[in-house]
Amino acid sequence: MTSKKKFKRHRQGQTNYKKRYLLLLSQIPRFCIRITNTKIIAQLIEYKDYKDKTICSFSSDMLSKYKWIGAHKNIPCAYLTGFVCAKLCLEKNIKKAVVDIGLKKAQKGGRLFGCVKGAIDAGLDLNAKKEMFPKEDILNGKFIKKEKLFLSVFENMKASK
Repeated sequence: MTSKKKFKRHRQGQTNYKKRYLLLLSQIPRFCIRITNTKIIAQLIEYKDYKDKTICSFSSDMLSKYKWIGAHKNIPCAYLTGFVCAKLCLEKNIKKAVVDIGLKKAQKGGRLFGCVKGAIDAGLDLNAKKEMFPKEDILNGKFIKKEKLFLSVFENMKASK
């Protein structure tokens, strides 16, 4: 009796194929959020013809274009990253998506859900529970004394297209 060899990405711990399959069954684009050591990446990915196609993408290190001078991995930065990525998606006439957090655990009030909250506030229809979102004062940056910076960057985003 021989055992079936698992896929390489499963063996390396990079992909949960059961979770991916369930997300692909919905046939709705995925709003993927990935947190690296230096930044937060938000992407809208569509699955067509047995391939993933990235429709739009935004990274937190691109916030310097909007005069963000803070860190690139905190919750306010995640919120702004999700907000801008959702605006880019809405420009391409995509109004609904499914949240894909990858192999990360869903942590209440964390950066992942800060990014999701930003995308929802921008107008993207996502499947997420409201109790998972960070508190409003944390999203605005009060806890890191960057509230004025956050509000000025947020106004720059609303004003630009």
